[in-house]
Amino acid sequence: MMTLEAIKGDITKLKADAIVNAANPSLLGGGGVDGSIHRAAGPELLKACRGLNGCATGEAKITGAYRLPARHVIHTVGPVWKDGRHGEEEKLRSCYRNSLALAEEHGLQHIAFPAISTGVYGYPPEEAARIAVDECKAFLSQSKVVRKVTLVAFDGHTHRLYESLIGMSPPAFGADADPL
Repeated sequence: MMTLEAIKGDITKLKADAIVNAANPSLLGGGGVDGSIHRAAGPELLKACRGLNGCATGEAKITGAYRLPARHVIHTVGPVWKDGRHGEEEKLRSCYRNSLALAEEHGLQHIAFPAISTGVYGYPPEEAARIAVDECKAFLSQSKVVRKVTLVAFDGHTHRLYESLIGMSPPAFGADADPL
């Protein structure tokens, strides 16, 4: 059974096969969720990221998770919001698609996402949530490996957006899905 769920909390505390880091292009840590993941994972994560030579917007790269309860960290670089007319939507969709494809490639069944680009990158949360739910539903409907996607909201507003959008889906993705 495929599960798409939304929770409110700290992604660095989540047990999953992979958590996604909303990284900056250098992959060397930063603010928001990126800084939190780097702090929680320890210096080994920074060392691993140095060897990746950065990451382009919309792309994704994978490392170990080190001191995190997850097994892996998938790093993706979301778009900086300008006005919605500079390819932001396609770049954000690519973040989700490429992260999920990397999880599938590595045989990972449970992946968790933060709200990519909605912090200092300024992406409108309503649009970002719609994109996240659309891409995750589409991927889960055809994946042979990834069975569970958790959308982790840092704040109540984003959590309510996710819940509302997931609630519009078939029961296998919503309330009847397996809990964590």
